[in-house]
Amino acid sequence: MKLDGIGLFVKDMATMIRFYRDVLGFEIKESEDAVNVYLIKDGTLFMLYERKNFEKMTNRKYEYINGLNGHFEIALYVDTFEEVDKRFAEAVKKGATPVLEPKTEKWGQRTCYIADPEGNLIEIGSFNKPFQR
Repeated sequence: MKLDGIGLFVKDMATMIRFYRDVLGFEIKESEDAVNVYLIKDGTLFMLYERKNFEKMTNRKYEYINGLNGHFEIALYVDTFEEVDKRFAEAVKKGATPVLEPKTEKWGQRTCYIADPEGNLIEIGSFNKPFQR
């Protein structure tokens, strides 16, 4: 099996579309009243699913965490330490919730955390060099 993509189950699709499009720069073409959003971000499929639509499709009720969600993170990479600081400040100015201010860790990565409007953690980090797989 191969990893196909990552999906978030969202309560307020319009708010989440605006956040990922306007704050983080994801290229989302769907309208704010969409029930599902599929997009490719840097070669990875990223999906937003409306919770109530997913529950209807699977005929099940799910429970969701309110507040900061410590179950997973979305990691975004930038090429320089300076860009970590810049992207953190820009995201917070545009409405992201600050979680951890930028700092350089002992393993050599400069990292910070923000949260989206529904509390999902997003890391912005760099090893001060272009991304390599």
